[in-house]
Amino acid sequence: MRLSDVTVTIRPRTTWEAMDLGVLMAQRHRRLLMTSWAIVTLPVYALLSLLLWDSPSLVVFLFWWLKPAFDRLPLYIVSKALFGETPTLKQALRQWPALLKPQLLASLTWRRLSLSRSFLMPVVQLEGLAGEAREQRLRVLLQRNGGAAQWLTIIGVHLETALWFGLMALFYLFVPQQVELEWDWQTLVAVAEHDWLWLEHLLNFLYPLLLIIWEPIYVACGFSLYLNRRTILEAWDIELVFRRLRQRLSAVAPLLLLAAVMLLPLVPPAWAAEDGTAPDSPRLLNQPVTSQASRESIKAILDAPPFKNPETVTRYRFGEEAPEPAETDEAPGWLKTMFNWGAKRFETIAALIQVLLWAALVGAVAWLAWRYRERLNALVNRRPAKGQVMERPTPARMFGLDIREESLPDDVASSAEQLWSSAPREALGLLYRALLSRLHHGFGIPLKPSDTEGQVLHRVEQLQQEQLLAFSKNLTLHWQNIAYGHRPPPAHLQQELCDGWRGLFGPGASQ
Repeated sequence: MRLSDVTVTIRPRTTWEAMDLGVLMAQRHRRLLMTSWAIVTLPVYALLSLLLWDSPSLVVFLFWWLKPAFDRLPLYIVSKALFGETPTLKQALRQWPALLKPQLLASLTWRRLSLSRSFLMPVVQLEGLAGEAREQRLRVLLQRNGGAAQWLTIIGVHLETALWFGLMALFYLFVPQQVELEWDWQTLVAVAEHDWLWLEHLLNFLYPLLLIIWEPIYVACGFSLYLNRRTILEAWDIELVFRRLRQRLSAVAPLLLLAAVMLLPLVPPAWAAEDGTAPDSPRLLNQPVTSQASRESIKAILDAPPFKNPETVTRYRFGEEAPEPAETDEAPGWLKTMFNWGAKRFETIAALIQVLLWAALVGAVAWLAWRYRERLNALVNRRPAKGQVMERPTPARMFGLDIREESLPDDVASSAEQLWSSAPREALGLLYRALLSRLHHGFGIPLKPSDTEGQVLHRVEQLQQEQLLAFSKNLTLHWQNIAYGHRPPPAHLQQELCDGWRGLFGPGASQ
């Protein structure tokens, strides 16, 4: 491993900054990482789907369980790219079978649910450690960045789930409204084992698709955490500084050596100085220095600034000091009388202020009630009496149709039959708006102009009337076909819709 060839700046980073570095590394090599991941994983998912077609959930679970085996390929790519040796797609795919050999069984069994998986995977794949050496290495690595690695996995799990459900919701938004009306999710779940397995496989296929984008980022973030931990432990940044310094000095070292050789003859021989400062000189031997005098001199120096700066500070503190003795002298009588008189006056003033505040509150409530008496009266009169059903306002138009009672003919079915041949859209529109008016006035269903056809059918389901629900679904479907798709119903269905109206609401019933 040549640290001088790294393509990123080697320096100690915080854990979150190290994970940001992993995101940038994955972004720089995103095409290679995403393409290699898709080539390796999608065929495996397709094979699992073919073998376990009747168990879509088991397919997703097995694919999720095999992620540690797939993660070794993006780790190999980012580790090579770190030192400027980015492999090609062909080289990476050719290397992947060899990457699966070391400790694959352990990675897929008792180590599978480790929250630090992406952080510790380089120990096996890049360092090749196993057994006791691996355990010692893990203890050292997990002392600092273990929590960040676990948070990375927890965030990744939640992000995968959110993206998966988001893609499902996006898929549901692209479903045509006509098909959506026929969907009942309880029915879909009930028949999922037979006719709707393809739909469950289709929704589950969104999971390996989102992993093409996210999983290389997850692996790169774990590798950057591992790289940052080794930088701190082994002082890679200091080593790089010394290597650069050695490279700079290696060019001028011969010149310095040549200059030293040339100047060596000019240096005079060394001799001892005879200036009276040697240990055996008379100036030091004749001084009256004793142990006691030296201790006193040292103590005097230490007691003086800057070694000691005595200062007296007075402050309040909590502690167990003995309380100060209480004053024994009693206060004068005139002072006690003045305090008693003031206390009585303060009590009277406080009671008066309390009465004034309560009076102000009651007055404010009374003023608000008088000020907004008309609104309160309208609010009280809006409540229906006991046993009386409140009449809900009827919207004038829904879906561009006039659903007022006075706009409907006396015989809806006959009028629709007369319009079939010349204006089928108006005939279906007459039946549909008559149904909406009947649902509101006859069955008490609250309708709003913003309601959709599906919301109206949902309210019809709550009535628990099978014939009315079946007729409403049939009429709504054909109304949407002709209103949005310009497809009129067949001739036999035209008469069937009119007969269904008569069967539900009687001949000539329009309201």
